[in-house]
Amino acid sequence: MSFVELEGVHKSFGRNEVLRGIDLTVEEHEVVCLIGASGSGKSTLLRCVNLLEPVDAGRIVVGGTELTAPGVDVNRVRREIGIVFQSYNLFPHMSVLRNVTLGPRKALGLSRAEAEQRADELLARFGLSDKRDAYPDSLSGGQQQRVAIVRALALRPKLMLLDEITSALDPELVAEVLNVVRELAAGGMTMLIATHEMGFARDSANRVCFLDAGRILEQGPPERIFSSPTEPRTQQFLARIVEAGRL
Repeated sequence: MSFVELEGVHKSFGRNEVLRGIDLTVEEHEVVCLIGASGSGKSTLLRCVNLLEPVDAGRIVVGGTELTAPGVDVNRVRREIGIVFQSYNLFPHMSVLRNVTLGPRKALGLSRAEAEQRADELLARFGLSDKRDAYPDSLSGGQQQRVAIVRALALRPKLMLLDEITSALDPELVAEVLNVVRELAAGGMTMLIATHEMGFARDSANRVCFLDAGRILEQGPPERIFSSPTEPRTQQFLARIVEAGRL
């Protein structure tokens, strides 16, 4: 059984139907990248996976538990899902260490010493040890985004959802964040990633899904999607990306 299963997922905001029957599976340890134009439904799809956005129709199963079934303890399942957004959402009045330890202490009941040990290991792993006592406003955008990823990892999730995590960064800071994601992928983390970074999707994903107008129009291995897409809309999208020098 797949680790993530979406069947017939629909989501509307008022009269705007954003997801129009999404069927998607993600296997354990698989990295799936969602690509497509802005407004195609990538971010909404990610937010629906852990029910940050309740769906209008369809089923969502994560780790064998159907989140869309009545009476399910969604918060219990959410503890196994890390999510990182394009805006870092760090608490500005807390140090890096407190930002990272808050979740494990509140959600998992870890002691302060246990949470800090876990945080220190992760901060060291991602080159942030010297920032443990710093506050977010003293960090670069790339550092803040790495802290946001570390904060999600501190809960030891089985699934990571990454929503355009480099789109708010200056170009020279993008690489440091993508290197963190590459390391997670190499370590076997199951990930569903919405991204505009086509080179990253081509090099790091096991599978690429092209979304258009709320549907998955085409999906497959990156080498096929990027070299010989079959759908005219995918071909048009990628031609524009190549034209812009982004692939």
